[in-house]
Amino acid sequence: MNKKIQLSEIDEILNSSFKVIKDLELITTEINQSINVITKCIKNKKKIILFGNGGSAADAQHIAAELIGRFNLERKSYPAISLTSNSSVITAIANDYSFDISFSRQCECLVNSGDVVIGISTSGNSKNVHDALIVSKKKGALTIGLLGNKGGIIKKISDISIIVNSNSTPRIQEAHRLIYHIICDIVEKKLNQ
Repeated sequence: MNKKIQLSEIDEILNSSFKVIKDLELITTEINQSINVITKCIKNKKKIILFGNGGSAADAQHIAAELIGRFNLERKSYPAISLTSNSSVITAIANDYSFDISFSRQCECLVNSGDVVIGISTSGNSKNVHDALIVSKKKGALTIGLLGNKGGIIKKISDISIIVNSNSTPRIQEAHRLIYHIICDIVEKKLNQ
């Protein structure tokens, strides 16, 4: 492959990513709603619970780390749990029951009324994410779907659906990272005014 073709491919990927990021301007209302409910949740001494599969599992852990540690400001720690971090719990549930309930089983005992539960799915159709959000709603949590691909089945059951306008998993993941960095940044600022 010659250098000119490589540069063309790089430009194509960058332009594709820029377009998806630019389209986030269309969902600022949903992002702002999420900021407000997460801020209220933390002010009310409740917690944020997050989960997803694959790259979305890593994103769940990343968000929890930003909330527990810090994003930009020196401040107290915020309560956040990523249900993807404990491989023993996930594999025990998958082995003893089914991978489909790997998150909903955890939500049964960890989610309380007033918590905010964030399910991340680039397809919008992850069964274990969908089912965990349903369990969380029954327990009185407010649910946020961080989604792609027109939201899939999860958009129908999330209280707030943040849907990235793309069907490309890498582009959706890039946009998700920007979205949750925006959320963490502004939540932190609002809680430290």
